[in-house]
Amino acid sequence: MDKKIWEKCVEFHGHECPGLAIGVKASEAAVDKLGIKFSSDEELVCITENDACGVDAIQVITGCSLGKGNLIYRGTGKQAYSFFNRKTGESIRLVLKPFTRKMERKERQEYILSAPADEIFDIKAPKFKLPEEARIFQTIICEVCGEGAPEHKIRLSEGKKVCLDCFEDYSRGW
Repeated sequence: MDKKIWEKCVEFHGHECPGLAIGVKASEAAVDKLGIKFSSDEELVCITENDACGVDAIQVITGCSLGKGNLIYRGTGKQAYSFFNRKTGESIRLVLKPFTRKMERKERQEYILSAPADEIFDIKAPKFKLPEEARIFQTIICEVCGEGAPEHKIRLSEGKKVCLDCFEDYSRGW
């Protein structure tokens, strides 16, 4: 593990922790297995299934970010990260393996950073396809609150265009 990269991740995240180490290790494995570099646009895509500490390391190391549209949150809660290389079509899914022995926080962090990736993660193919590139949508003004939202997030309610905050979902339990 490159100590300078670790320090850069810690600076961005705010502190050292095992969760950040998981993201560093996942990013290093993706870089190694997919032959990728820092993503300046959308040539690399990461789908993270959690919103935990490791995602900060993924942003720093891979260049995937919500703002660029190449970091996508899929809230399963799993410590799982799928990476897609748009140029080659290659992909990888890294799922954190359960820890088999009790470790103190610092010991666990060091273990994650020093162990081989295949000891830390189950490495497999993603279960889903590469998402399309980010699109720009027209902004629609909500007829209830007056705030703008992209057209794909607007709903019709009693004939009015409304944002998701103002939309009252109707469900009868189906």
